[in-house]
Amino acid sequence: MLPKNSETSTLTFQTRLSLNQHQSSIMSQMALLLNTVEHSLFAEMQKGKKASDLKAPFLKKYSITARHFNSLRSVLEGKISSIKEQEKRAISNLKQRIVSLESTIIKLEKKNSNPSLLHQKKRRHVLLKNRLQQKEKHLKEERVKLCFGTRKRFRKQFNLKANKYSSHEEWKKEWQQVRANNFFLVGSKDETAGNQSCVVSIHEDALTLRIRLPDALLKYGKYLIIEDVRFSYGHATIIEALKSGAQVAISYRFLQDLKGWRVFLSLPIQKPPILSQRGIGVIGVDINADHLAVVETDRFGNLIARKSYPLCTYGKTPHQTKALIGDLAKSIVDWCIKTKKPLVHESLSFDKKKSELREIGNAKYARMLSSLAYNLIISMLRSRAFRSGVRIREVNPAYTSIIGRIKFAKRYGLSIHESAALVIGRRYLRNSERLPSNQSIVSDGKGHHVTMLLPVRNRSKHVWLIWRKVQKEFLKWCMKHIFGRKKAILKPESLACCDMRFLNYCWRDSNTRIEHKTAR
Repeated sequence: MLPKNSETSTLTFQTRLSLNQHQSSIMSQMALLLNTVEHSLFAEMQKGKKASDLKAPFLKKYSITARHFNSLRSVLEGKISSIKEQEKRAISNLKQRIVSLESTIIKLEKKNSNPSLLHQKKRRHVLLKNRLQQKEKHLKEERVKLCFGTRKRFRKQFNLKANKYSSHEEWKKEWQQVRANNFFLVGSKDETAGNQSCVVSIHEDALTLRIRLPDALLKYGKYLIIEDVRFSYGHATIIEALKSGAQVAISYRFLQDLKGWRVFLSLPIQKPPILSQRGIGVIGVDINADHLAVVETDRFGNLIARKSYPLCTYGKTPHQTKALIGDLAKSIVDWCIKTKKPLVHESLSFDKKKSELREIGNAKYARMLSSLAYNLIISMLRSRAFRSGVRIREVNPAYTSIIGRIKFAKRYGLSIHESAALVIGRRYLRNSERLPSNQSIVSDGKGHHVTMLLPVRNRSKHVWLIWRKVQKEFLKWCMKHIFGRKKAILKPESLACCDMRFLNYCWRDSNTRIEHKTAR
């Protein structure tokens, strides 16, 4: 994800190279050599040796340049750092799952029913505890599990027939090709054209790459020249960056697939001039599993326009999901460009809730939450806003749904999510969030409404404390009048920012008009 308030952003562009058989063969040999060095370097580092101490011996042993070694070291250290961060997140996730499972076990023991289910829960509790201890031990010992070529493909050799291999030799050939199908050349801003190992130049609006070969491949010459390289997207941006004369680091990754070789070019782009103006209003976004609710406000926080963008990612491939979210990000940022208003979203984290999906007991809610690509949506919105010069900000998501439901849904005729988006925008503008009159008509999210008595306002307390009390009263009403009985799965403390969305998925008797007056 793009860092907040960053002045630069690294963009990556890709294209397919047009190589003859001789050039393709040289690229394959170079990839094999550099990947062999990377595997050996990882093995030595796992023995406790430092990469800086291994540089001179590796340059002599494998006949590579210092820049090639630095590229391999950079990639390897990045992979190790990523794995360690994933292990930390996995440990945190396991702890949350264990706490949730322990809560379920306590409830089952109190009910004293379904001994088979209780046994399975206890068995799983022991398994999770053992897994947690193992991961904490590996993290403490700084042991890194890294399988070049992916662990999934490695395990295919143990079941050749199911994975459509005729022999172990066929699997091994594919395995070795995948382990050596790419290499990375890191750039530096103090080098020629931003990269000493791959120098790019402009020839008649096309690019020419001059790749420095390792000393072990000098029989093919010192350089490999690849001409007439064009990028379908971002070509003008690359040309402009090269012609500007600014000293920037340009890095390259070369990848071989079934169709040939591709190149990925990464270079930092400076933040363009900010188009968004202050004091004219904002555009607020409420992110949901199946759509994005967007509203536009004036400088006083009043509603100007609204729109809901459908977004169904359930069952979609990662590429399809990115394409859908990318289109939505473009539409929303274009709206911001047209109105010259900043974009505001809420800062959420669903890691804890996703870790508890197994114990929720509601398949529909679990499916909704697991398909919500929140981080990807925010990342694409930030990236698109950065490139377009749109200011993007985030706010605390506390009680946005209940505030929008009670204060703005009926007033403006908004849906629950659109009213939440309005609250998000108003919160950034620092508009008032005080309660309305003592009695309020609240939408039930299904086209009907209920009438609630709101608590007396206490100006000595923070307004969110009062909204918390209102939220509890509303949830109690839902238990009593909609579900017909009290349920333990709906706790105000555990619903956090998804409380109303959860209710919308759990709602029953939607065809019956509900209009009750409840006393506090």
